[in-house]
Amino acid sequence: MKERAKEMKASARRGSRADKAAEDEAAVLAKIAEMEEADRTMAERLHAVVKASAPDLRPKLWYGMPAYAKDGKVVCFFQSAQKFKSRYATLGFSDQANLDDGAMWPASYALRELTAADEARIGALVKRAVS
Repeated sequence: MKERAKEMKASARRGSRADKAAEDEAAVLAKIAEMEEADRTMAERLHAVVKASAPDLRPKLWYGMPAYAKDGKVVCFFQSAQKFKSRYATLGFSDQANLDDGAMWPASYALRELTAADEARIGALVKRAVS
């Protein structure tokens, strides 16, 4: 919660929309750079997949985690294993993501590694989430 409060204060102080976008992406990349090797590698690849799959999504920090937003609302986010002392990282989708499939569907995915097939699946999920 403390990280989210810092994010909100920083967001309120910024100038133009272009400046905010550049600062938000720099903050996400800095947060990724702080991660341990396994999480960092995965987060960097995930960042590239999300940007390629949905260029309209804007990177931003959300509760201290890399996240991607559309119209200011978070659509998906990455939780490092290190942050929550978990055995796997998580790719999560918010209620803003258009992933509805009947009465029940997954809203987050455990990630232990990223293969090319995983990246393709994530790319398809992200495209669908913003459609």
